[in-house]
Amino acid sequence: MSSFVGVLVSDPGLQSQFTQVELRSLQTKFVSIKNQNGRVTLADLPPLMAKLKALSQMYNEEEIRGILSDLGSDASNEIDFEGFLKTYLNLQTQANAKLGNSKNSSSFLKATTTTLLHTIIQSEKASYVAHINSYLRDDPFLKQFLPIDPATNALFDVAKDGVLLCKLINVAVPGTVDERAINTKQVLNPWERNENHTLCLNSAKAIGCTVVNIGTQDLVEGRPHLVLGLISQIIKIQLLADLNLRKTPQLVELVEDNNDVEELMGLAPEKVLLKWMNFHLKKAGYKKPVTNFSSDVKDGEAYAYLLNVLAPEHCSTATLDAKDPAERANLVLEHAERMDCKRYLTPEDIVEGSPNLNLAFVAQIFHQRNGLSTDSKKISFAEMMTDDEQISREERCFRLWINSLGITSYVNNIFEDVRNGWILLEVLDKVSPGSVNWKHATKPPIKMPFRKVENCNQVVRIGKHLRFSLVNVAGNDIVQGNKKLILAFLWQLMRFNILQLLKNLRSRSQGKEITDADILKWASKKVKSTGRTSQMESFKDKNLSSGLFFLELLSAVEPRVVNWNLVTKGESDEEKKLNATYIISVARKLGCSIFLLPEDIMEVNQKMILTLTASIMYWSLQQPVEESESSPSPATATTPDASPAPSISGEDESSRGGDFSNLTIDDAASDTAVSSQ
Repeated sequence: MSSFVGVLVSDPGLQSQFTQVELRSLQTKFVSIKNQNGRVTLADLPPLMAKLKALSQMYNEEEIRGILSDLGSDASNEIDFEGFLKTYLNLQTQANAKLGNSKNSSSFLKATTTTLLHTIIQSEKASYVAHINSYLRDDPFLKQFLPIDPATNALFDVAKDGVLLCKLINVAVPGTVDERAINTKQVLNPWERNENHTLCLNSAKAIGCTVVNIGTQDLVEGRPHLVLGLISQIIKIQLLADLNLRKTPQLVELVEDNNDVEELMGLAPEKVLLKWMNFHLKKAGYKKPVTNFSSDVKDGEAYAYLLNVLAPEHCSTATLDAKDPAERANLVLEHAERMDCKRYLTPEDIVEGSPNLNLAFVAQIFHQRNGLSTDSKKISFAEMMTDDEQISREERCFRLWINSLGITSYVNNIFEDVRNGWILLEVLDKVSPGSVNWKHATKPPIKMPFRKVENCNQVVRIGKHLRFSLVNVAGNDIVQGNKKLILAFLWQLMRFNILQLLKNLRSRSQGKEITDADILKWASKKVKSTGRTSQMESFKDKNLSSGLFFLELLSAVEPRVVNWNLVTKGESDEEKKLNATYIISVARKLGCSIFLLPEDIMEVNQKMILTLTASIMYWSLQQPVEESESSPSPATATTPDASPAPSISGEDESSRGGDFSNLTIDDAASDTAVSSQ
């Protein structure tokens, strides 16, 4: 096992934007430009930045110098390595926007908020405001604030109490937030407002948003670039929600060979949308492939061909005959409106190549009329290719957990994306820093199959070193996409991370390892300390399905967080679901970063029950001793009057690392055996 110690950055959010390979390379380059006094100034950066691969194709040295001068900083000012990294990220973000096609297929979900320039694109803000006005205008609470005027900064003021963002998440993925858990008084105190934002951020992570650089205070203050960045992610998740075979099996028509279906399932939603667009453009006789939502659609021709083939009854020869791109763009939007497509952009946005708004526009066209076949045989085949509900739920949980860690890659489909081993290495490096030997790893795209096997072999070796149960498991099993083995490995990885986080907290006072039995004992003792008689016999205890034990546990660690007037007896399935939904939102509101679904509680999925209990324990152990050890009896919800509860997330704490060699994983054979249960 490598003893390599990685490059550490004090800002976890900034560190999360780079792999160790990238950090080592950039650090070497940064050190190389230090002067005789060991200093680096802003004036030293342009020559180096212009040579970096990510920037060299877009900017020359003078252009970079001009961008840096716009920051208003003195060129003679000294800059440290973290400042250098932030400057690099800022230039890279601008380069991607200029190019209109990020190398990362999920760029809108991975866009960094650690930048030196916080530019608000007014056309995007106006579009998102229109979306909010349209979807939330009838909301009983928010209608008093809507419609929002896009010409002002009212959006950021309305978002300050957290209600709008929570409800927007529910528009994107219905049922994510139990709205009974949202504080919706006319005037919220700081504690209640912080609760709403904590609930918002943890719920945003649970639908796939990347929020590693956003804190509750950023939302309380209504920082425009961060609020707009989060809103952008939420809206796009909504718009792209149906671009998968499970939701739209007709997409199977996009592939000619059944063997290509797995490849289609592994594509990012944006890539599926591009594939769909090119499929119809080819039928319409359009010769140029569209590879992005910016430069390739600026002239409006691709849109004209697409709309003509999808809605010929509304087509007009004037659209293609128009010589002026702005005139053609206007005719395209008029054509789309006749199809009842919402206006997410203006003619200027098309001509200027706004990638976010053009993507939203194409997604809206797809929703209105996808033009795909309803061939029952093809649809049946596509439905057969999708996973059963249990596997799908576990895949979702692990995918969202990985994306919440702040690694460089973004996971769209676990079973496809982990097959080259790179993402698993990134996760291992995150939860166990220094465990990966990056010199023996190959970064995608990987053309040679044996390189994928090498990556996956290293994954298995590290897993065995961490004492995972991996009997008869080889790297090639991951390369082949063995779903059963992949899920089992990911569960053990997630569980290891949970135990490590708890170990790091507990070790400060007691210096002992944390086991499943400790978590179980802690939860029962915590509830008992409040005078309740409920117990959790095991993580498979069927009595947990009512949800009452977890509500009592949440109330034990923070009496004010549960409103007992909203709790049911948990006897019928309907009552159990109400309780389970409330539990998840209350836990997130408290500060727990969890990815389970109500069904996991109702069915007592022991893996998810363990993660829920451990997350509550993790939050509780972070509190001052006098608060976490003495809790009032949870008879009824009380008026909040304490300081804001801190938010927890894997990306912040996992960087602590620590020695993993002595961690014992109890009952690995029975609890984490290679199975998809």
